[in-house]
Amino acid sequence: MKQGLFFTIIMLVAFGIAYYIFEYLLPDYIKAGGPLVVILIMLSIILITFIFERLFMLHLARGKSSLRKFAKNVKDEIFSGNVDAAIELCDKQRGTFANVLRASLEKYKEIKKTANNMTAKETMDDIKRTIDETMTLETPLLERNLVVLSTIASIATLVGLLGTTIGMIRAFRALAHAGAPDAIQLSVGISEALINTAGGLFCAILGIVFYNIFTTRIDNFTYVIDETCIAIFNKLIK
Repeated sequence: MKQGLFFTIIMLVAFGIAYYIFEYLLPDYIKAGGPLVVILIMLSIILITFIFERLFMLHLARGKSSLRKFAKNVKDEIFSGNVDAAIELCDKQRGTFANVLRASLEKYKEIKKTANNMTAKETMDDIKRTIDETMTLETPLLERNLVVLSTIASIATLVGLLGTTIGMIRAFRALAHAGAPDAIQLSVGISEALINTAGGLFCAILGIVFYNIFTTRIDNFTYVIDETCIAIFNKLIK
């Protein structure tokens, strides 16, 4: 499924769920926030959907078994001279680490077959280049949809601010009445402002926190992959 179509479906479903929640499940004091509450609920649902999507995809990126066990098994095969067996382990493991390591092992086999006169440094440089190229292809898959989290966090803040502004306009209109202020309209306006502020802040905080969590996890993950692959081949080539 194309990314644009996937996102459109999520938006439509999220809007339907948000409208149902607003109409039938929310207490009256939250409904006082007005129609922008529906938008904030929709943004929250989209945000939570993509948080779970990223958690699932990052789990898949680690592969079928634990990375520590996989790395140990691959090292045992490589240092025993069974490069083909190590490649088979990568095929079974799948995930980002296995893909990068497999590409590196294939490059190592190719170098051994076609360039026996290469020095250890030249061989290592070629393998490092392969690792970098493969990581360049894998990283966008790990980071996909992270921009959605940051974008929703920004939009939610602005939607909450818009609701706050509208609520305060209503409150000041109540104060502008001649004689005694309209207490009911004043309280409704203040409630609308505060509810939208709270909703926008909740959505923004959630988006920013998970965006930072995911970017940190991805950075650490790619660093571990890079360091582990280079350590394996440094020991193998020397």
